[in-house]
Amino acid sequence: MPINSRLNKSGLDQKDAQSIYRYMLLARSISEKSWLLTRQGRVLFSMPCDGQEAADVASAYALDTATDFIVPYARSLGAMLVKGMTTQEVMLNMFGKAADPNSGGRQMPMHWGHKQLGIISMGSSVGTTIPRASGVALASKLRGQNSVTMVYFGEGSASEGDFHEGLGFAGVHRLPVVFFCNNNGWATSVPVSLQNAEPQVAKRAQGYGFPGVTVDGSDPLAVYQAVKAAVHRARSGDGPTLVEANTIRMMPHSSSDDHLRYRTQEDLENERKLDPIPLFRDFLITTGILDETSDQELQEFVDLEVEESIESADTAPSAAAETAFNGVYAP
Repeated sequence: MPINSRLNKSGLDQKDAQSIYRYMLLARSISEKSWLLTRQGRVLFSMPCDGQEAADVASAYALDTATDFIVPYARSLGAMLVKGMTTQEVMLNMFGKAADPNSGGRQMPMHWGHKQLGIISMGSSVGTTIPRASGVALASKLRGQNSVTMVYFGEGSASEGDFHEGLGFAGVHRLPVVFFCNNNGWATSVPVSLQNAEPQVAKRAQGYGFPGVTVDGSDPLAVYQAVKAAVHRARSGDGPTLVEANTIRMMPHSSSDDHLRYRTQEDLENERKLDPIPLFRDFLITTGILDETSDQELQEFVDLEVEESIESADTAPSAAAETAFNGVYAP
């Protein structure tokens, strides 16, 4: 298919494509710099999203950011940015500062939850977010809201009982929810071959009575198109969809992990050929949406935005000790 036709078929225009690319660059820059901050001992933890920026950004771009809900997991950084979280807010979260809108510095870094933006607070046990998303979607349906809930998780969570319960309940009640599985092939250090006899997670949707679709998670146009259809289905009252994006994990599971203990350098180098950022950059340059100069300027602008947010967040006030029990115990 001609490349301009691919953009038109996706339902996006050139401005949208530029916006998605910028969000992808911003997510990568934040992820890379957050990793370096952990190496410097300036923040305690990070979970890199390198390799799945296209999937997270493009999927969130298919939502109504003003009215829809997101139930994230730690690697959902790109979706958080699209939903409206600023680079400054992300860095306040990384440094655990009082002004962090996610938790006031009480949660782990990259554990998202922004009430004003409709981002439902997550937990470290990712599978538990799946039935929670069905609950949020049920509340929307009972209240007569025209909202869709999207929940993000990895293929490892699809091996948990929560996955069955959340999808089963949503299917029975035809809830307005999109289940978005980032299948990067690894549940921490466990390969998908040791998790599932059938590696294609999307096939399971049939057992819950709704569609499942698998897309190339390195192609933001394909992801957007699939999720847009799923969101439309949910908003129209036709029920859930399970979208599986085949992505890559270019970095360790977290800053506490050494992936070279269970992956080879050759494997990592081969996977980098599927890095969504240079692939989408090449597409944008080939179509004339960007050129080498504008691309370089954009990357420099994004890096500067992140660096300035780091310096600002690093010097921001920490939460006062006397507020430690706020939100934990009722008055």
